[in-house]
Amino acid sequence: MKKYEDFCTFMRDLGFDEVAQLDISNIQLLPEVREMCAANRCGAYNKKWCCPPACGTLEECRERVSQHEAAIVMLTVTKLEDSFDFEGMQEGSRHHRGLFQKAMELLREQKVEFLPLGAGGCPGCETCTYPDAPCRFPEKLTVPMEAYGMMVSDVCRACGLHYCGGSGTVTYVSMILI
Repeated sequence: MKKYEDFCTFMRDLGFDEVAQLDISNIQLLPEVREMCAANRCGAYNKKWCCPPACGTLEECRERVSQHEAAIVMLTVTKLEDSFDFEGMQEGSRHHRGLFQKAMELLREQKVEFLPLGAGGCPGCETCTYPDAPCRFPEKLTVPMEAYGMMVSDVCRACGLHYCGGSGTVTYVSMILI
């Protein structure tokens, strides 16, 4: 799997609804997105290894991104019963995370060097060890795209993916930098 098109095909075959390649030069890491993290609406800021500040400064994230050649962006779209279908949203998140975890496992088996950036926080542990002890499962640690300062809708637009799956749906987006 040396060509990036092969990675896209691989991700589609796993079950992602849409997949696209994105040149690293088109990835913007925005301080405004990091400021949204600092507002701590999700409750994870300064509480998990996958979130700021533990995942590194924006400059450190930029350095990690620059060490890769391309990004493969994958999304899943889940139909909801209505706009209050919280169970459907959770099921969509579990489905997306399951595909993403499977993709990471298979890439590791093939000895591919990559940086995974997921949808939402790391699903690894019920209680994170941050800041008292190292991450228990660093191989499963998934940093959210937003923690790197990415506006997910802009990433999707830059590579031609549909960020909004339409009325009555929820969309989850992840990225693997190769």
